[in-house]
Amino acid sequence: MTDAQDIAPVAPVPDGNPVASTGTRTAADVVTPALVARLTRGVTGSGRTASHAPFTGELLAELPEAAPEEVAAAFDRAREAQRAWAAVPVRTRAAVLLRFHDLVLRRQSEVLDLIQLETGKTRLHAHEEVQAVAVAARHYGRAAAAYLRPKNHLGVLPVLTKVTEIRHPRGVVGQIAPWNYPLELSVGDALPAFAAGNAVVMKPDTQTALTALWARALLIEAGLPADVWQVVLGEGPVVGPEVVAHADYVSFTGSTRTGREVARGAADRLVGCSLELGGKNAMLVLRDADVEKAAAGAVRGCFSSAGQLCISIERLYVHSSVADAFVRSFAARTKALRLGTALAYGADMGSLVSQRQLETVTRHVEEAVGKGAKLVAGGRARPDVGPLFYEPTILDGVQPPMAVCTEETFGPVVSLYRFDDEDEVVREANATPYGLNASVWTTDTRRGRAIAARLQAGTVNVNEAYAAAYGSARSPMGGMGDSGLGRRHGSEGILKYTEAQTVAEQRIMPMGPAFGLDDERYAQLLTNGLRALRALRLR
Repeated sequence: MTDAQDIAPVAPVPDGNPVASTGTRTAADVVTPALVARLTRGVTGSGRTASHAPFTGELLAELPEAAPEEVAAAFDRAREAQRAWAAVPVRTRAAVLLRFHDLVLRRQSEVLDLIQLETGKTRLHAHEEVQAVAVAARHYGRAAAAYLRPKNHLGVLPVLTKVTEIRHPRGVVGQIAPWNYPLELSVGDALPAFAAGNAVVMKPDTQTALTALWARALLIEAGLPADVWQVVLGEGPVVGPEVVAHADYVSFTGSTRTGREVARGAADRLVGCSLELGGKNAMLVLRDADVEKAAAGAVRGCFSSAGQLCISIERLYVHSSVADAFVRSFAARTKALRLGTALAYGADMGSLVSQRQLETVTRHVEEAVGKGAKLVAGGRARPDVGPLFYEPTILDGVQPPMAVCTEETFGPVVSLYRFDDEDEVVREANATPYGLNASVWTTDTRRGRAIAARLQAGTVNVNEAYAAAYGSARSPMGGMGDSGLGRRHGSEGILKYTEAQTVAEQRIMPMGPAFGLDDERYAQLLTNGLRALRALRLR
């Protein structure tokens, strides 16, 4: 790839983060009318909606917007297509995922452009999504058949009772995907649903719909029947409830507030749901940590995708004995981060995605500073780079009732806290209703794992911020408490899209008195049998 030639360092802004070159390619070079027409082919919607580029604020694309009755029609088409798709052998369905894996890696430059233009990310942070989707496609492409195959279990009467567990697709999955990771949190979550034999009706965020539509087009090219994946666009409060109202299962990633509404809607219809919601993730730097490695890890953990990552770090707890050295290194690294808008590798941090995100970040930082917190780095918007840029920001001296202390900022802002006692810091890290991700840094990895096990978070990384756990697709990923329900990845990530059925075949002897036994003798026979099974340690 030749993208790197577009990046050239320019003079840094005084007392601010340096700026990388804006490059030469523009949104108009990438998002052409022909591309929009190709990606929206077959997408339901008689209305019109629009997305804008965070880097510049310019119009990116006009897209079809679905009315409620059009959402219902999309479910009808998906339901019809799902019956034929479920009849396809699981290994054939899984092979589609493997072909998709190859196409994504081969044509990644196309989607990297779209992700950057729709989210404002740097190219390297956009590539995290390519990595994650490739890992998920490979994993479920290889493992789906094993996860879904019928399983024999020991029956109530061994030998006499044969029991088989069968997995059936739920039908049509309703998926509501967010804007912050538009490739990974759209198609990445849909892949196991497809492998399990489901159809999907997805509502991606309009701001990042082109990325999801690109993934749909590529998956169809890989062999997925077009009607098996329906996309509907529109305002969340209008289209989202319609998706929940028609789905056989709901997958949602977004805010805790909206997640509660989704859960209520699913509960009213007695359908299942999985929710990945907000977080206020903590990183613990223990007294024996390698300070330089921890500081570098904190930069990645706090400022990847400009902090607009559910599992990014917003609270940094540092042992007092290493705090000064850590803060010096972390602040220096943070102040050196290059901001940039180029569709190319080279910039270190990109833009926020919307005016709403910029306002939240600004409010949290200004309130904290106004109430006595100290700015260690950053702390201001950068309209000289782009309309939604904000410098990576480190705050010290944060304490309640500052909003940044407890509320999810979802931006490039982290608060520093010092500690002396490990039991105390574990309590502090757990003193939040959220429980999505956490990080522990130490040279004693056994101790690090022990502390990790005490943290109330769905994933905990030792000597990494988030990528080690998230990228390990065989292991479950999700939140505790207000951070959600259910898991993605691993067996739970695909089995949640299935209904379990038990088929029990009784042989030779019925489950009742037989062979001339009266009730009392039959009950005694069963009692002796149960005692024997206990003695044989059978489960």
